[in-house]
Amino acid sequence: MRGADVRTGSLFSYVALEDRIPQDHPLRDYRRFLDGVFRELSPLFDEIYAVEGRRSIPPEQLLRALVLQLLYSIRSERQLMEQMDYNLLFRWFVGLGIDGRVWVPTTFSKNRDRLLEGDVAKAFLAAVVGEAKRRDLVSDDHFTVDGTLMEAWASHKSFRPKDEEPGDGPQGRNPEVDFRKQKRGNETHESKTDPDARLAKKAKGQEAKLSYQGNVLMENRHGLIVDAEAAIVTGTSEVDTALVLLDRSPPRGRRRTVGGDKLYDQQRFIEGARARKFTPHVAQNTTNRRSAIDGRTTTHPGYAVSQRKRKLVEQGIGWKKTIGLLRKLRHRGIDNVDWIFTLAAGVYDMVRIRTLERAEVCT
Repeated sequence: MRGADVRTGSLFSYVALEDRIPQDHPLRDYRRFLDGVFRELSPLFDEIYAVEGRRSIPPEQLLRALVLQLLYSIRSERQLMEQMDYNLLFRWFVGLGIDGRVWVPTTFSKNRDRLLEGDVAKAFLAAVVGEAKRRDLVSDDHFTVDGTLMEAWASHKSFRPKDEEPGDGPQGRNPEVDFRKQKRGNETHESKTDPDARLAKKAKGQEAKLSYQGNVLMENRHGLIVDAEAAIVTGTSEVDTALVLLDRSPPRGRRRTVGGDKLYDQQRFIEGARARKFTPHVAQNTTNRRSAIDGRTTTHPGYAVSQRKRKLVEQGIGWKKTIGLLRKLRHRGIDNVDWIFTLAAGVYDMVRIRTLERAEVCT
């Protein structure tokens, strides 16, 4: 009646891994979605991976594992490999059999760098957006831009004078440092562990942290991110990156609209958007100043719609910073940060598409 100890059970199992996964599990939808995306990316994988040489992790399995890391908020590749070893659900999603050997974390990280060199993250996001267009979920005429700060993987103690010689300053693993009455800025100081990080803050009264700038371009129909870019923080980086995203948007014969918050209510962005054939539907900033847009824009019925829709962009950014764990970055250098920021945008779109289609089925 008490049963037998599982440690002394049968040596072999005759239940297929496929049969252990519930038919209504969300990962089944994500896996089918990724199958179509990877078929489109197959030519790119062929260019990155040589025919001869040492065997490496298949790119499809590598990307599936990275998608799992973002979906389940796994903090490191080492923890990801640990869960891959005993989690049958993860093995099934990635494509490893029950007896398949799990990769060494350092090998996994080095193979991930190969995808970074091939710019696979942007191709992945473009493939996801293309699939959303085929399902008629993306608007080609109405967009929203927004930016956020992501805390870098660097401490204030690493923010040292640029002209400091090696060996100067506090020594030791965690030395006592007092920054009181010291003038520190991005012009005179830099992080010794992540030189691309910059000291920045989102608003007045907040503490300044070593950060990166992340910008997204969202379509307004269903709130899907169609493009993303991480940049080094400067005084104008959010507007500059937003204009870059508009430049990369496929051209259209008719004018389009682009929404934004009060930060974008400045002459440089308004003129830049209009030069790219976008009508700026930004929120007016009239605090002790005059707005860069007037009644010719704000009285149009489409302006009110853009102001309601632009709030959807916060969902995508919030998902990437909480579920995707990008509030505190785990990568150093602008190339790595831009890669993971773009990949997270594609994973968010995948989750969003499933949510939209499930909602349609329920209604």
